[in-house]
Amino acid sequence: MPIIGKLIKKTNEISYKRSLNKGKEYYHQVITLVKLLERSKSTKFGKQYNYKTTLAEDEVVDGFQSSVPIVEYNEFYENWLKDCIEGKRDVIWPGRIRHYALSSGTTGSPSKRIPITIQTIRSFQKTTIKQLTTLHKLNLPDTYYDASILVVGGSTKLTKMPTHIEGDLSGILKKYTSPVVSPFTKPGEKITRLKNWNEKLELMVEKAPEWNIGTLAGVPSWCILLMEKVIERHNLNSIHDIWPNFKVYMHGGVFMAPYESRLEKVLGKEIYCLDTYLASEGYFAYQVSPERKGMELLLTNGIFFEFVPFNSDYFKEDGTLQNRHNALALNEVEEGIDYALVISTNAGLWRYMIGDLVRFVDKDRFEIIITGRIKQFMSLVGEHLSLDNINNAINFIGKEGGANYTEFCLYADEKELRHYWFIGCDHPGDAKEVMNKIDEKISELNDDYASSRKYNLKEPILKMVPTAAFYGFLESIGKLGAQNKFPRVLNETQKVNWLNYLAAENHL
Repeated sequence: MPIIGKLIKKTNEISYKRSLNKGKEYYHQVITLVKLLERSKSTKFGKQYNYKTTLAEDEVVDGFQSSVPIVEYNEFYENWLKDCIEGKRDVIWPGRIRHYALSSGTTGSPSKRIPITIQTIRSFQKTTIKQLTTLHKLNLPDTYYDASILVVGGSTKLTKMPTHIEGDLSGILKKYTSPVVSPFTKPGEKITRLKNWNEKLELMVEKAPEWNIGTLAGVPSWCILLMEKVIERHNLNSIHDIWPNFKVYMHGGVFMAPYESRLEKVLGKEIYCLDTYLASEGYFAYQVSPERKGMELLLTNGIFFEFVPFNSDYFKEDGTLQNRHNALALNEVEEGIDYALVISTNAGLWRYMIGDLVRFVDKDRFEIIITGRIKQFMSLVGEHLSLDNINNAINFIGKEGGANYTEFCLYADEKELRHYWFIGCDHPGDAKEVMNKIDEKISELNDDYASSRKYNLKEPILKMVPTAAFYGFLESIGKLGAQNKFPRVLNETQKVNWLNYLAAENHL
């Protein structure tokens, strides 16, 4: 009904104008921190770190940073979160935390449990509405506002444990979503509750012609795969044959660049692609316009942000912090520098380093891009391949074959959507057989990798090279010595230098 579209569009316009200039100044971050500390000063955590004293100081941010150490998940879990999960009250946040989002582990370890409070849920809801209001800038037609939003996400089916409820973040948020919103979202509860991806995909493909989709949201690998299968199943020229009002794609989770050519092939019209930075720990940022390169940080969303420069002054070679108190606040950052993101949230995560690296591309507008992970890590199509996965696979295959593969590296090829591996080996071997075994082992360790290999990531390719080549390369760049180690996951510059060196030495 066109009248509904006009009403929603007008509401969007009003909300957008109201929020246009709100929350863009640094002092909003200071206010956010004060509110978090005030709310938690009587918790076990707040008492241990003297939040009442910090709140009385003239420089609250400095006091907070000097008293509370930066932590990663495992330490925070052992010292604090484990008690919350067991049902104890007033540990990191007032009251008892009843919901935990399962965040997939990438190292073969059990899933992380991220606390979700009612304040967290409200923050997610507020941000989602705010993000949708920014679409007003795109001057979309009234018919777009009559269309639905298709969210390609995890299962909304939650698991009830003795002391809490856990599951995908989407399931927790769905539990608190107003019934008024349900008619405007797809694929519907019957499909969203499914845990089996293949079954979910099949049903979405079958139902697609019945839906009027205006916005698609989700990880590129899965969203594009869905559209490709819809086109194939229903013998279409493009996805716009059945979704003529499809105008906006909100993506996140992996770098979009490798998927652009595939996306173009499924489209019949131009669409707007907007990046989002959303995790189980919080909704951090989103792209306000396709004309902007970065995503704008959300400064009034119940999250206090800190930034640790990703260099040898702040981090050891293995990725651990030199000093667990030093970090920069938002008013101290510079453009063009990679920072490890540290957050304190309204779910009771305090100075929690989530592992992501971000870079400011516009300091005045607080716009960032995601540049990688603190640890050596690779996620070309959502495979979330960690250095731990890589090391375990290399060690396993070496022991199984009686070999000692001490030197190796790999890189991701964005154009080919595959990994290229190099292993130092001084004896002839079957590279394809070794690669197949490594591939199988990593698939056992990492469900995300196994799923990506099945649907998106092409077969990896391995090249055996003399072990001495690794040391020769280090020498060629002036890095030969006990203080230097060969990079295991190569960035773009390292990849080019490595391939040029191998070519010059006739090892390719």
